Formats: sequence, structure tokens, C-alpha cells
Amino acid sequence: MSTQIAIRLPNDMVAFLDKAVAQGKAPSRAALVSSALEREMRRQAAEQDAAILRERGSAHDLDDLVNWSTSRLDLPD
Repeated sequence: MSTQIAIRLPNDMVAFLDKAVAQGKAPSRAALVSSALEREMRRQAAEQDAAILRERGSAHDLDDLVNWSTSRLDLPD
């Protein structure tokens, strides 16, 4: 489900949106704005996770799992 909203943006931001759409970097203004908001939501969630880790310390009980997982990756030297 989606909700249509109206927002006011500075002219330079609208020009940026229009240029990105014209260059094929985004299918629409709304898609680019949605993408930016999703990225901001992920950034804020990561910031909250980092704050929790700072407060509680790292989860040492997961160290073995991380080591096992990374040992399975094919990483270049």
C-alpha cells in the first residue's frame, strides 16, 4: 500500500530529480525520492545498531559464527 503526499522541495532538488530521470538514472521522481528515503531509513537503523553495540559491547557469543561464515567466503588476497 502506498500513500500519495505533497512536499515542497527547493528548485535545485527538483532540477536534480528531473535530470536523474532524464538520464535514466531513476524511472521517476517518486522512485528516486523513495530510494533516498529507504537509504536514510537503513542508515538510521545502522546508527541505532551501532549505539546498542556501544552500550552493551560486542556479542562475543557470535564470534565463532562470524569466523565460520567468513572462512567460507571466497575473498581475494
